[in-house]
Amino acid sequence: MRNGFQLWNIAKWRAKMLHMLSMGRTFLLLTLGSFIFFVLLGLGGMAEHKLNSSPVSSMKGFAASLSSKFFMDMLGMELPHLDKEKGASTFSGEKMTTFVFQMLTSVNPRDPKSLIAKEMPGMGANDPVLLRSAAGNQNLDPPEDFHLPPETNEKNEQPSNIDQPKKPDKTPDKTQVKEPEPGGKKEPGDPGKAVEGTKETHTPAPPAKASGKKVVMIYHSHPREAYNPLMGKTSSNPSSKSPSQNVMVVGKYLADQLEKLGVGTVHSEKDYASTVKDYNFNFSYKYSRQTVKEAFAQNSSLDYLIDIHRDSQRHDKTTTVINGASYAQVFFIIGHENSNWRKNEAFASKIHEQLEKSYPGISRGIWGKTSAQGNGEYNQSLSGNSILVEVGGIDSTNEELKRTAELLGQIIADLYYKDQKAEKANTDKSVSTDTAGAKS
Repeated sequence: MRNGFQLWNIAKWRAKMLHMLSMGRTFLLLTLGSFIFFVLLGLGGMAEHKLNSSPVSSMKGFAASLSSKFFMDMLGMELPHLDKEKGASTFSGEKMTTFVFQMLTSVNPRDPKSLIAKEMPGMGANDPVLLRSAAGNQNLDPPEDFHLPPETNEKNEQPSNIDQPKKPDKTPDKTQVKEPEPGGKKEPGDPGKAVEGTKETHTPAPPAKASGKKVVMIYHSHPREAYNPLMGKTSSNPSSKSPSQNVMVVGKYLADQLEKLGVGTVHSEKDYASTVKDYNFNFSYKYSRQTVKEAFAQNSSLDYLIDIHRDSQRHDKTTTVINGASYAQVFFIIGHENSNWRKNEAFASKIHEQLEKSYPGISRGIWGKTSAQGNGEYNQSLSGNSILVEVGGIDSTNEELKRTAELLGQIIADLYYKDQKAEKANTDKSVSTDTAGAKS
């Protein structure tokens, strides 16, 4: 009897040990499998980071489309006392349904075209990828490219009547900003002041006149992209060779602002359709690239390249109102085929972030394009500080364009002076180190 009890006890402990060994083996296999998975995941990420020369991630812009409020709401679910912004939760039924549906199907419920874009050849070819979201584009509407209007002739020249200057409107613009009196209070929309509730971020007043050194170049790969109010007509695709009616006027406002702030600027107003033999619209960036290279040959100090375009969407999608003043909104475009895209995106992000901080609503985000969606390079390989900016849409007014151009000029000037200050500090540090080494 006693021997039987001992054998039963031994069998019981043996069963427990086998069970524990079985659990331990399972745990060990799970641990080892997880370790291998994360190692492979890390190696894959490192390989992707080194081999991928495109700003377009496999997530197709989902990370960029998530706002900071999304993560704050996630934390708020676990931390009840966490201060959260007022307003509708990002976890509402409508928003979560839209997000999950788009993540699983790559179809944006807000954009019916995306439902059949993959099935209709060429329909999705112009869809760029969102890299950085913006307060001024809650629906994540992508930019729309400019195409030659049907009325152009073989030489792409417009009828002469479109070049007639627009008659001055006797009715004053309700949103026009008055010039502030010296020492007086700034009016709403004045680019020298941040929006109410934000911090002043501009640098101290620079020299009144720019030095002889030219550091910024403003040019236009599609110089005939025009604006209806400036042409005195209504068109779904306005085009003009007159610098007072097309994107060149935005370039002029931006160049004037930069020069006023002491930043030497070159502004190209070349109209390639009129000057290039056998002009072909498809080679627009080839022509503008040659223009930039010629400018480099004459000004070795050029570093900031700004290619200004305009969007082809209507006024309600390309305009925002801040403190009672109307502004043209902007898109930033980053080329997929450019090996320097990370530097270009970093430069665009600095401008975008400053707009989001001080003038929320003006930026419509940073978007990436592949060669299948456009040029794909946009001359951005010529400089790490090269960007393409779409300012306003086909219905933007002169006042809206000027306000936005002056804001961009102020921000770019701030970045330039900040870079100069950092460069000087590095130079002084290097000289100090060399001097100390020589003495030792």
